[in-house]
Amino acid sequence: MSRPDTASVPTFEEIERLVRDHGITHVGVASPDILHDTRSVLHRRKRRGLHDGMQFTYRNPDRSTDPRRAVPDAHSVIVAARSYLTETEPSPPSTGVPARVGRYAWVDHYEPLRVGLRTVAALLRDAGHRALVFADDNSMVDRAIAQRAGLGWFGKNANLLLPGAGSFFVLGSIVTSARYEPNTTPVSDGCGTCVRCIDGCPTDAIIAPGVIDGARCLSWILQKPGPIPVEFRRAVHDRIYGCDDCQDVCPISVRLGRRNTIDLDVGGDEVQAYVDVLALLDSTDAEIEARHGRWWIAGREMRWLRRNALVVIGNTADPADRDVRAVLDRYRSDDDPILVEHALWADARLDERATPAP
Repeated sequence: MSRPDTASVPTFEEIERLVRDHGITHVGVASPDILHDTRSVLHRRKRRGLHDGMQFTYRNPDRSTDPRRAVPDAHSVIVAARSYLTETEPSPPSTGVPARVGRYAWVDHYEPLRVGLRTVAALLRDAGHRALVFADDNSMVDRAIAQRAGLGWFGKNANLLLPGAGSFFVLGSIVTSARYEPNTTPVSDGCGTCVRCIDGCPTDAIIAPGVIDGARCLSWILQKPGPIPVEFRRAVHDRIYGCDDCQDVCPISVRLGRRNTIDLDVGGDEVQAYVDVLALLDSTDAEIEARHGRWWIAGREMRWLRRNALVVIGNTADPADRDVRAVLDRYRSDDDPILVEHALWADARLDERATPAP
């Protein structure tokens, strides 16, 4: 590698201006030193089984808490946040059986974040420095490094809350050998005594402030392989992917998040805020993957989205709808025993909902 030409390295202020064109509104700098506290927490929670088999940053806590594993001569970690909150909310379709998608998955919000960070990384490399971009990557605990960079504090729902903005943000970083002044002042906890996220979780997954039991978290339950636990199927309600409840009830995110929104054509075909589960269950695996393949689906097996769709039907479809019953009839005879199980449950749930309460 050539000797760094420090005169051509962009200043922090220039970086802020550059990434703003990509919708990135918050930028900070963290030290690349090991995140010792986060590492200990990950190991401890993993031993308790709170990760419920989830990999991501749990896969290798020693790696994901050490930025210098990626760039041995790193001096700085530039951290950025991009909002995924929209000013306009899409309406559910009036036909079919609509299922909700977590707003972070409506479109690929990480790609414009990566583009902005890659633009900065290219300038750093042109100046002779090493620079690697990480976003939605199990090599970096993104919330922890963002907290160190002074972007926000950890809320009781374990999300990073940005002052005056809330938690509806995707996070990414650049680990670089370039030197920037790191943040040394943590952001003060702004949650106070509020526990709305804890009270608002539909499955009581927040077992202590900032501690999530993965086995109870609907976002993870809808992603992981295997049957959905019977005790959580009603709580799934109309969700097919993701859950926003702990953010939707957060006063900071709801009240102040509107200060940081993105322009998104919520009526456009590329926005997947709702999925017609009847159409999904009538689609081939290839068709489902073409439409939803950017989502994280265990083993790239579309059966898990079909499983979720069957639960949504049981919870929300019209029990008298013949098309709904015909789909369930077909899946009760499927070759996949998990889909058979969920179709039988959905059928019984429809029968239950069709029976007037005494």
